[in-house]
Amino acid sequence: MYQVLRPSQSLWVPLRGCRYHVRQWGTPTPGTTPLVLAHGWMDVAASWQFMVDAFSESFVSQRPIIALDWRGYGLTETPATDSYWFPDYLADLDALLDTLYPGQSIDLVGHSMGGNVVMMYAGTRPERIRRLVNLEGFGMPATQTSQAPTRMAQWLDELKAQRAGSNDLKPYADAVGVAARLMKTNRRLSQDKAGWLAQHWASPGPDGQWRILGDSAHKVINPYIYHVDEALEMYRRISAPVLAVEAADDSLGQWWKGRYTLAQYHERLQAVPHLEKTVIQDAGHMLQHDQPETLARLIEKFCQ
Repeated sequence: MYQVLRPSQSLWVPLRGCRYHVRQWGTPTPGTTPLVLAHGWMDVAASWQFMVDAFSESFVSQRPIIALDWRGYGLTETPATDSYWFPDYLADLDALLDTLYPGQSIDLVGHSMGGNVVMMYAGTRPERIRRLVNLEGFGMPATQTSQAPTRMAQWLDELKAQRAGSNDLKPYADAVGVAARLMKTNRRLSQDKAGWLAQHWASPGPDGQWRILGDSAHKVINPYIYHVDEALEMYRRISAPVLAVEAADDSLGQWWKGRYTLAQYHERLQAVPHLEKTVIQDAGHMLQHDQPETLARLIEKFCQ
């Protein structure tokens, strides 16, 4: 089993009707800039542990480091809903910062879905962000207004399936099965890390079956189409320096099969006023698992 170098402490924060779970590492010096970590879709705050362990002691001792479980993930409360709305993530983040760091600027890191959230948030609240790191938060393929009726119908159909239990997540017999699932998804994830992460990514129910700590309603599609022009307006308003990090594996191309490409993503990034881009070699989408040391060094240097 992976041996944690820097154990986290759990904070419980009431936010917008949800009891939020937040992990905090270290004993920070008062008045220093917080580092806030936002995980991706069907992930949890504990996913950052390997990267946090790879930070230097001087970096950790100089700042608070926290990671939140988004609503309906990890140990954060699951709201009474049959689908999730992207703006709620921005509102939850805003409320969290107002609660923990009122009036203070932060360094913000987001992965995948979390990367999309932090890009939008930094364009909405530019004064709150000192440094921004986007880890494979690519956004979505462009859509046409003609797709709106079909998209809304798909949402209604998926809500019906959700009510019928068709979207329920697959259970696993034990933590070993969960770890095997994680390693199947990510071929670079080692046995010891998978075994540790499985204990935080899933939990046993009353029937003894292990289930992923993510509400199945997250699988329901958003009813509204994605407007690239709106995203670009958000990007243009980001005042903080932005570091956009990609994995060499091109997970975007693997997902969208030509419907949306890295070249199109890079074109969108041109709207960001102060941008650095970098690629991490020998890594897939889960950068913080595959190359935590390399990622930690990049973030340390960028957030000086």
